[in-house]
Amino acid sequence: MNVKMPKFTLFVLAISDAIRLHILQTLGVVAVVVVVFLLTLKTKIGRYIWDKLKLKMPVLGPVINRVAIARFTRTLGTLVSSGVPILQALTIVKETAGNVIVSNAIAGVHESVKEGETITAPLEASGVFPPMVVSMVDVGEQTGALPEMLLKISDNYDEEVDNAVASMTSLLEPIMIVFLAVIVGSIVIAMFLPLIAMITNLSGEGGGGAGGGD
Repeated sequence: MNVKMPKFTLFVLAISDAIRLHILQTLGVVAVVVVVFLLTLKTKIGRYIWDKLKLKMPVLGPVINRVAIARFTRTLGTLVSSGVPILQALTIVKETAGNVIVSNAIAGVHESVKEGETITAPLEASGVFPPMVVSMVDVGEQTGALPEMLLKISDNYDEEVDNAVASMTSLLEPIMIVFLAVIVGSIVIAMFLPLIAMITNLSGEGGGGAGGGD
């Protein structure tokens, strides 16, 4: 009938063929990428880059940052209020930070306190902790209520993390529905485009034949 297959249909068929004919190669490439990624994370520079990227992610970055701050302030506040010396507490917190960037910032705080300086300056210089956190720590340090202020910060950030996670969870369902709708809709459109092209071609031929008969 000399009806050309629509380009969109050819595109969808090409994707289907690629998945069907090259599934083993695709899985192999994915496995290699995962292994290389895991091996890279075991190096210092790889872990540093990954932890920095996590904090800079558009949506998850702020949540990860809040989680790190909440963990830091709660652990340090609990240890200091329990009578653990500040230097020893900072060492423990640094080892349990879970993020190289945050751990380096805590290491700077440790060195500052070790030299008899304040906690506030290295916290502000790290760029990891927001100005509000730095100000609250400064107030707690000056008033002698540092453990209480740290625990109050952790409570606030725990609440913010819960709200952020709840918001992302509520958005996940409509995003998944839209994604599936796009996939299914694309397949349906790709199936019907050739049929529409055939009907259009037949209509054209029928109209041409009727005109020739007259």
